[in-house]
Amino acid sequence: MARVIAIANQKGGVGKTTTAVNLGASLAASEQRTLIIDCDPQANTTSALGFPKDPARRTLYQALILGESIERITIDAKVESLDLVPSDKNLVGASVELVSMEDREFRLKEAIRSVREKYAYVLIDCPPSLDLLAVNALACADSVLVPIQCEYLALEGVSELLDTLMRLRRTVNPSLEIEGILLTMYDDRTTLSKQVAADLRSFFGPQVFESVIPRNVRLAEAPSHGMPVMFYDIHSKGAESYFQLAKEVIANAQKRVGQGSERPDTRSRAATAAAGGDTSSTNDSGSGSSGPGPGSE
Repeated sequence: MARVIAIANQKGGVGKTTTAVNLGASLAASEQRTLIIDCDPQANTTSALGFPKDPARRTLYQALILGESIERITIDAKVESLDLVPSDKNLVGASVELVSMEDREFRLKEAIRSVREKYAYVLIDCPPSLDLLAVNALACADSVLVPIQCEYLALEGVSELLDTLMRLRRTVNPSLEIEGILLTMYDDRTTLSKQVAADLRSFFGPQVFESVIPRNVRLAEAPSHGMPVMFYDIHSKGAESYFQLAKEVIANAQKRVGQGSERPDTRSRAATAAAGGDTSSTNDSGSGSSGPGPGSE
């Protein structure tokens, strides 16, 4: 059954869409059948994979609001082993329409239930907010991957996000884990990037992925050509970084299978400690588990 990973951060511009597109393509290239769900009304993931706006195309809106099967909406992402559930501006209205619907937080969970056996991974690109679309994504996810830009203000949003995740765990998804914290837009020429990275690794320990996504021109140019960076310039630092991230995600999944049910409890304690600001507890939880080393979930 697919592992469902929500890529979320309440702050915009931190690399959620870039990560969804390029991690998805890298997983697919690693022979892991992957589905990307574009849950953002801006539809940037859809356009970054080469699909321009098309009013006639079915999107996630039809699945959430009209109850159409996710199979009818899913399209081939033009990458072997990679599929896409597209988005469009109608999802803005879905946030309003969901309010009065029964089981409104679990509409996406029910929609993807029928396709989870077909994929190894399902990646959900969340909107930069905590509306009902994001809640739906987090309610159906097994874990959440948090991209964080290597700048000071990005640090302030981390504790807020983790606090939100703790509330969601208590209410709609008790098994939600932290897949990992991903450092994005890293510039090793600046002291700030190095300091932010050091602070995050010190605080969150092994919850921070070893892979780091650098500032990279090719990575920024690829969406305008409608393709993942691996097809635009496979030798770029951006492409190499996402290949390494995919390897980490796959390795973590394999370790998780070997650890059985011990893993979620350990990760839950670490995430709870992080949200509470207890750095020693977080680091103790990370180092005490038999989970992946630095750069894991």
